[in-house]
Amino acid sequence: MAQSVPPGDIQTQPGTKIVFNAPYDDKHTYHIKVINSSARRIGYGIKTTNMKRLGVDPPCGVLDPKEAVLLAVSCDAFAFGQEEKFLIFLFQDTNNDRITVEWTNTPDGAAKQFRREWFQGDGMVRRKNLPIEYNP
Repeated sequence: MAQSVPPGDIQTQPGTKIVFNAPYDDKHTYHIKVINSSARRIGYGIKTTNMKRLGVDPPCGVLDPKEAVLLAVSCDAFAFGQEEKFLIFLFQDTNNDRITVEWTNTPDGAAKQFRREWFQGDGMVRRKNLPIEYNP
């Protein structure tokens, strides 16, 4: 049963972080590639620590073994630097922004259509964090 086997590895390009360059007065979009380097079909979902500023399209999906998907990570315009000074008490600073890729094996025989339930059962879910770096 696929759910009892730990999910294999994924690769991301870039592999360690996402960098958005200034100026931040307009929306930026950065593309990352997620590759299923395992031998099983996986379901993936993307989370972000700052939904007001960061978006990902598509936010979830299914990848066959060795299949890849290109994700568009967007950063909405914001006043860089001011948030650290004036809004730190609201936790709006940029220091902890990140994208998290979660993935799990799909059940044997499941259709190639994403299901949120795959992440809520007994199956193992793996995570990879990609910190966001803002380059002024």
